[in-house]
Amino acid sequence: MMRFLANTGLKVSSLCFGTMTFGHSERWKHVGNLDQKEADQMIATCLDAGINFFDTADIYSEGDSERILGKALGSKRTEVIVATKCRFQMGNNPNRVGLTRWNILRACEESLKRLNTDYIDLYQVHLFDPHTPLEETLRALDDLVRQGKVLYLGCSNFTAWQLMKALATSQQLGLEKFITLQAYYSLVARELEYELIPLCLDQGLGVLPWSPLAGGFLTGKYRKGQPAPQGTRRSAAQGRFLKFDENRGYKIVEALEKIAKERNVSIAQVALNYIRQKPGITSVIIGARSQEQLEDNLASLKWELTPEEMETLDKISAPPRLYPYWMQERSARRDP
Repeated sequence: MMRFLANTGLKVSSLCFGTMTFGHSERWKHVGNLDQKEADQMIATCLDAGINFFDTADIYSEGDSERILGKALGSKRTEVIVATKCRFQMGNNPNRVGLTRWNILRACEESLKRLNTDYIDLYQVHLFDPHTPLEETLRALDDLVRQGKVLYLGCSNFTAWQLMKALATSQQLGLEKFITLQAYYSLVARELEYELIPLCLDQGLGVLPWSPLAGGFLTGKYRKGQPAPQGTRRSAAQGRFLKFDENRGYKIVEALEKIAKERNVSIAQVALNYIRQKPGITSVIIGARSQEQLEDNLASLKWELTPEEMETLDKISAPPRLYPYWMQERSARRDP
């Protein structure tokens, strides 16, 4: 169940509990609206199940998620790995956005206060900032590590060239490197396999998939020709920002359902196990809007897909072979 976090000696659970559903905010209500009491119960359930990895961000419910997570962990804080992020607009100050030194240092201090801790295990930049020199961002992050406020660095939602440039720049300047990539990865969205997963495997980064259930689509709640159930994430306009081919997705759900019935498990558990068993994956980030959802997701840790089941899902969800991948694969088959 435990895996090394990238090429460090730090061990994290193969499922990470994401707390985007914690807090009260009009902007985030389509994701979740859980209060402290509900969060306390979920964190306790995770700890009992052996989860030691928790992910949040300053932007989630405008800081409420971090505050609630910090309180829920309480005395257990030093026994777990906490990850948070910075990058998006916080407040009305025009400089409280992006990856400038000015913003990173302030964002980290504020996250430390909300989490009620004096260090962050994994501090991640939430998205690439095209307006700030990469060297400025990396030096600011390196300073946080040297000050002991941050232990490890990660990035999220980077392209392959952005990530490789960051790694090369850190090496050239003698700065701390990113050790993880948090990225969108699911059975209906396997684009990560084109460049980013091979890059992470080559450079020794751990991959932390977010939304492995594609915003709830891969739970079986959504069916072709039927209206989306009310109250779900994708039934709200804000919840449909995840783009994928839904017609293809329905076929994938049918394949998941077949395996789920044979295994006597939920469709969601099959989808989670598929991503958890893929190469390069360190920990899959799960979220929950209810205790029932959380317990079902955690139950996926009790079993694994067979190689044959993995192959079935690989085939039905295979992404299109874009250039130059199809040409390289074709040539590779002819090489001696």
